[in-house]
Amino acid sequence: MNSPIATALGIDPDIFHWVVVPLAIFLARIVDVSINTLRTVLMLGGRRKLAPIFGFFEALIWLIAIGQIMKNLDSPMSYLAYAGGFATGIFVGMLLEEKLAFGKVIVRIITVHQAQDLIVKMRDAGYGLTIVNAEGGRGGKVNLIFSVVNRTDLPTIKRMIFNHDPETFFSVESVRFATEPSFSGDDSLDADIESYNSKASSPPRR
Repeated sequence: MNSPIATALGIDPDIFHWVVVPLAIFLARIVDVSINTLRTVLMLGGRRKLAPIFGFFEALIWLIAIGQIMKNLDSPMSYLAYAGGFATGIFVGMLLEEKLAFGKVIVRIITVHQAQDLIVKMRDAGYGLTIVNAEGGRGGKVNLIFSVVNRTDLPTIKRMIFNHDPETFFSVESVRFATEPSFSGDDSLDADIESYNSKASSPPRR
């Protein structure tokens, strides 16, 4: 199992064939699958300039890995390294995507308690809100709060929600594109909160 690369590096051919090559395939698969995960996130986020660059390196690394597989078809370690690298790459890609937190998300908050304190805290933190009075599935009154925020702000939003009411239901969904709001100003938001409070405190219609 002589290899010019093993000879040039001064590595025993058997070690190169059974250890070095599978390890290189394993690492290459981790990198290319992680890049694939990030590229998918960039595509869904509408980042048209970055996604093709990630795709280029993803394809290049994959070709290198599959090329080594084809040169070492008699090595079961190469097959295991390829599959193991793929699985590990998915996990690593998910961790990277979570840490980098690309893009924006829409947060939907539904609470049965008065939400004035939460609304004021979110407003003071600079988050834009849409407030809706609604009726829950069991017939009770609920408060709906919608906000489009950067994914990096999610931990802060979660802390605000749990501090307000640990039993509050909320959901998070990715946003591909969002325009900048054309409305701003504390006066209009204060008016919204005042209107919300008056509606929430009024008796239900019979």
